[in-house]
Amino acid sequence: MPRLRLVYLFTTFPEASETFLQREVQAMRTQPVDFTLHSLWGGARAWEGLPVARFELWRLAGLLWWLPYWAWHKPRALMELGETVMRHPPPSWLNFWENLLGFGFALVEAHGLEKPARRPHLCHGVWATAPAAAAWLIERLTGIPYAMGAHAYDVFQHGGDWLLEEKLHRARLIHTTTAATRTRLLARGADPARIALVRRGLDKIPPLRLRRGPGKALHLLVIGRLVPKKGLFQLLRILRHLRERGVSFECRVVGDGPLADELRARVKEGGLPDCVQLTGRLDYAAVAALRREWADVFLFTGLIAPDGDRDGLPNVIPEAMADGVPVVTSPVSGTTEAITDGVTGLVAPLDDLEAWRQAIARFASEAEFTDQICARAHAWVEENFDAARNAAQLATAVRQSVMTRRENF
Repeated sequence: MPRLRLVYLFTTFPEASETFLQREVQAMRTQPVDFTLHSLWGGARAWEGLPVARFELWRLAGLLWWLPYWAWHKPRALMELGETVMRHPPPSWLNFWENLLGFGFALVEAHGLEKPARRPHLCHGVWATAPAAAAWLIERLTGIPYAMGAHAYDVFQHGGDWLLEEKLHRARLIHTTTAATRTRLLARGADPARIALVRRGLDKIPPLRLRRGPGKALHLLVIGRLVPKKGLFQLLRILRHLRERGVSFECRVVGDGPLADELRARVKEGGLPDCVQLTGRLDYAAVAALRREWADVFLFTGLIAPDGDRDGLPNVIPEAMADGVPVVTSPVSGTTEAITDGVTGLVAPLDDLEAWRQAIARFASEAEFTDQICARAHAWVEENFDAARNAAQLATAVRQSVMTRRENF
């Protein structure tokens, strides 16, 4: 087979909160794959020396031409699209518009992708929302097969993407990164033979560096968007409990989001302004410096949000493990695939404040135990979270999916 030609479809690329996707692209550059990057909603025109085909929304005006064109040339595909859309109510307005964006992109761009000079072996929608909607419809219009990502946001929030089953049914490959999400995909009817569980990864894994002993105040680090699934109000309850039990600490919460103002108000109400700092969003270098030079313990208080959204295995956990920062996490979704309690970190029920205090205290007072935890955590990252190695696995899975005969679908 000639060198693989791949179209990568993103909702927005690059996105500051999706550095894991940027690492995947960087790692894929080392593989025998030629790819083009498409950003459906905003983003940059170039990234790290790679051009990004940014879809401009004004081009949707071209639907006045392309809808009649495809209705004439591919009437069955448009009829099936209409029937599918009418058969399933969307779970949310956001998900509805995400899918419509993907369909609009496909209708406008599919003809250009059909041309021999541009025709890829595969379109890969990295999310099951707009990117997979685009890839799904492009396949119906042109016969170009597709792969799709399906991750925690795609399958859990509001019960999952609007047209998830239809997308799973026709995808040559379904890329997910946690066993928890794979289990959910199987429950939604995905063919296990087409699911590739390939984790994300870090482009550089530093050598193991054991931590300094904590000073007078224990340094606690939290990184993530300020959204409900991060459990940050419960984090403040944990921190108040630490204060009440006489634990001296400083906590920095790095990130921004819709809950920022309410969190600041609760920090003040809880009497925590002197020991809890909401830093807002910091650039990657500043965040890395906090992990490597400042943090004594990393905390992750993720939960299942009211709309069903939750994290899979957030990259902030393996990043802390790689940098030798011991982790205490709640047992949500894929977190315990990396953090085995007492082996690579500590796991505490989110509603058990005393369990969190005891876990943090162990890392503060038991140096030998902490060193062992950090060594095993670092080994887990080396084995499971190397971006180049995982990209090679993904590239192999993609190539095999392209070689699979169409009759199997």
